Amino acid sequence: MDRTLAADLARLPELLDAARRAAADTLAALDERPVVPRPAGPPAPERLPDRGTGTEAALAAFADRWAPRLSASAGPRYLGFVTGGATPAALAGDWLTAAHDQNSNSALDGAGQDLERETVGWLRELFGLGPAHSGTFVSGATMSNTTGLAIAREWLGERLGVTPAEDGAAALGPVRVLSGAPHSSIAKALAVLGLGRSSLVPVPTLPGREAVDPAALDRALADTPGPAVVVANAGTVNTVDFDDLRAVAALKDRHDFWLHTDAAFGAFAALSPQYAHLADGLDASDSVCVDLHKWLNVPYDSAVQFTRRPDLQARVFQNAAAYLGPLGDRPDLVHLTPENSHRLRALAAWFTLRAYGREGHREIVERDIACARALGAELDRDPAFRLLAPVRLNVVCFTLAEDPAPARLTALREAAAAEVFVTPTVYAGTPALRAAFSNWRTTEADVHRAARALCAAAHRTAKGSA
Repeated sequence: MDRTLAADLARLPELLDAARRAAADTLAALDERPVVPRPAGPPAPERLPDRGTGTEAALAAFADRWAPRLSASAGPRYLGFVTGGATPAALAGDWLTAAHDQNSNSALDGAGQDLERETVGWLRELFGLGPAHSGTFVSGATMSNTTGLAIAREWLGERLGVTPAEDGAAALGPVRVLSGAPHSSIAKALAVLGLGRSSLVPVPTLPGREAVDPAALDRALADTPGPAVVVANAGTVNTVDFDDLRAVAALKDRHDFWLHTDAAFGAFAALSPQYAHLADGLDASDSVCVDLHKWLNVPYDSAVQFTRRPDLQARVFQNAAAYLGPLGDRPDLVHLTPENSHRLRALAAWFTLRAYGREGHREIVERDIACARALGAELDRDPAFRLLAPVRLNVVCFTLAEDPAPARLTALREAAAAEVFVTPTVYAGTPALRAAFSNWRTTEADVHRAARALCAAAHRTAKGSA
């Protein structure tokens, strides 16, 4: 064994404790450190060492060169990208995931699969899905949407008497995928799956909304030759608008389509009695995307996909190799996603669900919603800002009341970045900003700090441009 590696093995408990202290110090400083640091630039690149100096020296080098440059994205005022943090239990689960280092895809060593299936069952119950839905863990919402649409592609083949998994997507002929306000990952998934970005057909939304107009969708389906795919949205990116999922599903009485619902973070509305109606009808979907490293507050990368047709899922993703054994009636996870192997992502989710239960996660969801509404109210009181949509759930979509040029919005974001991080967008043709609340640490005090920083930055940049 390499001499340095052997020395680290001999000191492993001590080195793990040093890493624990470094992690604890990082988390303890989240509330006061800059949300997005503004270093002078990246450090000068180092050469790959010929002879390593061990874990202790690597910890010191990381603390000196890289840790100060990383954002406080695990903290309470990082309001970009619908980014959750990691609850204490999820963090413990993630550390143990690395310690046990399981490849949970094979039933030949099946405890990881059993743990994942139990966790999927808890999630299915959490989101109000019935037992007809089976699920698997994937790396994020993009992969969840891609997996769901891959199953939809195979369903189209079933309806047309071909097998895209064997014959290729070209065997389907032209495909139409209908949606009102799809996330960008939908077009990306269609490109990956060989269906093409141009197969995505925009359907009119309700006036002043991002929710699809069911009557317009009805007409679009009537104009679609053959079977189609409909992508419904349970929580749009800009304004967290929800399609009427029951009305969309009811169109199946007249039209032949696969219903995929992108509920990346909107599914969590089901946890709150006050907001559960928004996700009403989610169970009627043929496939569902939910992103867990958002509102479940588990570390990246973690999401889950559900479907009513695991048989078609296995037809797409089955992997034939002698060492894997036969497909069987209950396929190993290796046959259900694009990955032949994946880490035991379910463990962090299992830990946080086991530790805090439905009520603990309901409290996080409802507190984040209350914080979003509070920020919306504070910005609405400042004449420098204009809300572009009502705060429906956990995202505040806003812009400058006068001259909301992208350059001015960028200057505002950068001026406030030490205290709060928000992301740019465009809504109804207007350049805007969005603040997304999904972190388990965020409180009303953080809302006040964020609002003060944004308001001060708006007035400061306004003076600078005068």
